Amino acid sequence: MLWKRIIKWGAPLLPFLGMLLLCLMVVAVFAGTGDDGEQESTMLESTTSSYGSTGLAPEIERFRPIFEKYAQKYGMTAQLNVIMALSMQESGGRVLDVMQSSESIGLPPNSILDPEKSIDVGIQHFKNVFQKAHGDIKLTLQSYNYGGGFIDYVQARGGAYTKELALSFSSYQASKLGWASYGDSSYVDHVMRYLQVTPSAGGTTVASGNFKKVMDEALKYQGNPYVWGGASPASGFDCSGLTSWCYRMAGVQLPRTAQEQFNTAKRVSETEARAGDLVFFSGTYEGKLITHVGIYLGGGKMYNSNDSGIEYSSVTTGYWKAHFYSYGRVLN
Repeated sequence: MLWKRIIKWGAPLLPFLGMLLLCLMVVAVFAGTGDDGEQESTMLESTTSSYGSTGLAPEIERFRPIFEKYAQKYGMTAQLNVIMALSMQESGGRVLDVMQSSESIGLPPNSILDPEKSIDVGIQHFKNVFQKAHGDIKLTLQSYNYGGGFIDYVQARGGAYTKELALSFSSYQASKLGWASYGDSSYVDHVMRYLQVTPSAGGTTVASGNFKKVMDEALKYQGNPYVWGGASPASGFDCSGLTSWCYRMAGVQLPRTAQEQFNTAKRVSETEARAGDLVFFSGTYEGKLITHVGIYLGGGKMYNSNDSGIEYSSVTTGYWKAHFYSYGRVLN
């Protein structure tokens, strides 16, 4: 039979094919961990700014628990209100494809007929665009509307979103495709009307000095999975592995575990806490007093490695608020 002949002829090639597959996997891993630190750091203000929502319709607010569920699943909790504001612009909650995400998986518009599926797919797509845009919120938003090609267009022209680039890309694409217009060049403005920047408390969110060095390194690994016992890019990172590795870039030698880092740090109050401090938690698992640590960003936000991966998290709400223990200073 034909399938027996295929197995007979193909068997000698299996070792070669196995080695080829292994090589491709290695290339893919290294391609995903490239040194984008310089571009990431220029966008730190965008990614760590805290946005509140305003004017969201009840049709969108009713889905907030679902937005929260998938934002947490994909490590986008810090961008929850941005995502909901985007959805307000996309649909206002008036159609089943809430985030208008059908096209992001190659389907015709409004093919998705389950709001939860729309939010699941939409947040995955948002995360991909957010990472490619190196955390530039405005570039992320405009690219959600235009497509990922806009990011390449912007990165070839300075790397940061501007309204002028949004307008010129729209004209370029319309001319190229023979259309009267392309996308919504005012998409960022339309989404931002549903957002308000929350002033940072207890420190600045703009990276500078040693804190910038720490975050330039830390942002390279955003979205990577949590690895128990990991303390390097090669092995992956757990919570204290990430902090010990990244603070080393600023000349600060931290001990290996969260408990030891707590013992080393200078205790500071919540009102004294500032960006670049460490934030410590207790009771996240049975063991020592201090069981988790993150990099405090100001404004009630931290950057940390947890079971959801390396991501931004809120210190002042939900799980982390319940387990909060202390702030500690290790940077001058």
